[in-house]
Amino acid sequence: MKVLLGLRGLKKLTRAVVTLGVFDGLHKAHRNIIRGAVSTARRVKGRSVVVTFYPHPQGQRSLYSLKHRIRLLQELGVDVCVVIKFTKSFSQISASEFIENVLISKLRPYYILVGENFMFGRGALGNVRLLKKYAHIYNFQLKVFPVAKSHSRVISSTHIRSLIAAGKLKNAYRLLGRRVSVFGRVISGNGLGTSLGFPTANINPHHEIIPPSGIYAVKVKLESKTFNGACFIGTKQTFGSESHKATKPNENLRIEVHILDFKKDIYGKDLEAQFIKRIRGEKAFASKELLKKQISKDLKIARRILHHNISAF
Repeated sequence: MKVLLGLRGLKKLTRAVVTLGVFDGLHKAHRNIIRGAVSTARRVKGRSVVVTFYPHPQGQRSLYSLKHRIRLLQELGVDVCVVIKFTKSFSQISASEFIENVLISKLRPYYILVGENFMFGRGALGNVRLLKKYAHIYNFQLKVFPVAKSHSRVISSTHIRSLIAAGKLKNAYRLLGRRVSVFGRVISGNGLGTSLGFPTANINPHHEIIPPSGIYAVKVKLESKTFNGACFIGTKQTFGSESHKATKPNENLRIEVHILDFKKDIYGKDLEAQFIKRIRGEKAFASKELLKKQISKDLKIARRILHHNISAF
């Protein structure tokens, strides 16, 4: 997949099949549209193009980072991803100007695919009705997807954010169409896990929505391989009293992943931990020996869950 930061490097595309949106959650509704663009492009022998925006136009805390979003779009078979920087000046472009100066002038769409609730342009005044008007003027095909629902509720990134934050990962999984995960870079930690005989990869998350604290059995995606593991998420100190109360999202948060039967140095690499099942909540320990015994128990449980494919979400 070709990734463009802005429209300057965009060359003329043959039969561009375009879909647009923030796609922060890349949930089931988003995936339906994107898969539709990919399949349509293949059918008409064109190129599938996803236009996304960064940062989030509504200032929402990120469910997926831009880097993770791009990786997932590539997995869906998208040919070209165009990332438009959402600035204050860009937000003042009218809906008609966006269609004429961005969509028509730069992308020259053969097809445009959007959800029926898609809005764009200054004041979010652009909508499907306006796109239909321009489709007749500039002779492109427009496919509109109905709003996707689950249990009579619209599938939305906002709702999924609230589910993950509340620890309702099974519900979030159903709406996402993929496991809830943490994605980030492996950074150096305090070395406690190694000293206990259970080395961990400390994760600096690229996104802001993180599940509640606790120990989880996880599938670990590293480069092109998948491993079994356990993930600790917590804001408390391992020993003694609680740490100072965080004043910002994820402040004082520790995310550590132990990969089972793995000994390679992975500092600086990107890692994704996909949550399979929560093993227990977070708690402090009076000594290192007690912590070591608990970790051994946690890892045995994680192995059993992952070996038997036991999953709550």
